[in-house]
Amino acid sequence: MDDRSLPRFSPRRELGRTGFRATVLGIGDLADRTVPLDRCVATLQRAMDAGLNLVDTAPGYEDGYSEEIVGQALRGRREGVFVIDKVDLLDRPVTPQVEESLGRLRLDAVDLFVFHSVSQLDIWERLAAPGGGMEELGRCIQAGKTRFRGISSHHPDVLRAALESGLCDVVMFPIGPWCHRRYVEEILPLARAKGVGTVCFKTFGAGKLLGDTEGYGRPLQVRPRGKVSSGGQEAPAPSLPHLSVEECVRYTLTVDPDVALLGMSFPNEQDAALAAAAAFQPLTSEQLADVRRRASLAIEGKGAVWWDPK
Repeated sequence: MDDRSLPRFSPRRELGRTGFRATVLGIGDLADRTVPLDRCVATLQRAMDAGLNLVDTAPGYEDGYSEEIVGQALRGRREGVFVIDKVDLLDRPVTPQVEESLGRLRLDAVDLFVFHSVSQLDIWERLAAPGGGMEELGRCIQAGKTRFRGISSHHPDVLRAALESGLCDVVMFPIGPWCHRRYVEEILPLARAKGVGTVCFKTFGAGKLLGDTEGYGRPLQVRPRGKVSSGGQEAPAPSLPHLSVEECVRYTLTVDPDVALLGMSFPNEQDAALAAAAAFQPLTSEQLADVRRRASLAIEGKGAVWWDPK
């Protein structure tokens, strides 16, 4: 569906050395098996109607449902869209996983395969070693199953090693109001210096910064309780601090990765994120610090922050 009320985005920057000019926003995983396939497809195509030209998926997102959605949404619309898929099982042969993903997508090839969540240095070293997973993914490139390779990671040490190796065309990592400063101060500049594309996630902190959740819509295990009055009545639980969609998007776009990958599972979520990006004005250093300060309050009591190094 072509929603003419949506803002329109144009490609703005090459994604590292890939030669592909990507839009500032990318389309993150939107799979939800409680939502019918045709509705998920229409939601993804709605983001494409706004001009967004990079889409991310993985076999582990709702057990292949995400790949099915992406594949169907791209029918007749594949040209000009950069498709990222992932190798989820880091200790298994790569080629069968690539072929299974392409089968669910119903595509002959994607633009980029990344090893998913490589967040321990010894795992990266095994992948990068001669005869390891990166070499096998290189053979998939030679076979025409993908054009580029890389990793996603939740650890700056791993990302630094991957960037120094010269084996990655694109790296994916967290950037947002509540992400470790090393991602911004160390990894992003190093990737730029190496000509490696950056696709970044966790702008909304898995939803924790926007709402009362342990992440991705899961309810809080322990909620704050209201005080009991002298009459024995419990007052409503206090409201937890939140950031707005606009504040989160402005923060990430000010930091300026090549692509900010946002999860936009429903049209109303798309409307808020796209409007914030269309109206973007960079934050000052003081405003950045203030958003980080309030993010530290908004994340408190909402479970593990798994995207930061321990």
